[in-house]
Amino acid sequence: MAEQEKKQVNESAKSDKKEEKKVKNDILGDGSDDGDLILENERVSIDLTMENAKFSRSGGGLISLEITNADGEKEFFERVVILRSFPVTNPSEFLSVRQPDSKKQGRGKEIGMIRRMSDFDEASQALFLEELDRRYFTPQIAKIITVKEKFGYLYWDVITTAGSVTFVMNNPFSNIRILEDGRILINDIDGNIFEIHDPAKLDAASLKKIEIYL
Repeated sequence: MAEQEKKQVNESAKSDKKEEKKVKNDILGDGSDDGDLILENERVSIDLTMENAKFSRSGGGLISLEITNADGEKEFFERVVILRSFPVTNPSEFLSVRQPDSKKQGRGKEIGMIRRMSDFDEASQALFLEELDRRYFTPQIAKIITVKEKFGYLYWDVITTAGSVTFVMNNPFSNIRILEDGRILINDIDGNIFEIHDPAKLDAASLKKIEIYL
């Protein structure tokens, strides 16, 4: 009986560790990407707030960051990039602030995390949104001209807010998603994302072309 109880305790501990790892991955990505960047080269990723972080636009149009720690010491980053941890489901929270990628050092290290964009003043929020809109530009599909299948791929010819676009996708039942708010996201084979903001506003012919995949 004692041996069985010991086994149950060990299994429970393993389960708790798995859950803890899952929560961390939900916030920071999996271990192959951002999750293992909490500690890198003795730098700890910190919460960035109005009290300890000041963002500004540099002369070259880049975003700079000045961090003030609890002891009043300042650290300046001439350029930072801002990435969304959850681009689709939670675009205004958990923004990862990182050093830029480089050929020499590879993927840029995470400096800190903005938990909520709304915690910052309007000027900072405008700065964040300008950077994020540029990075996560998602053309809106206004009309679907044709969708043709060939050798297992779908070839799309559409009109978007960025003009006429053709793209290719595979596995439409995995790469066409309906979000809770009704928007439709379409991923092509190159990783580009297209959005149908309101399917009800599509013309009948366009809607018919995509309905079979929904």
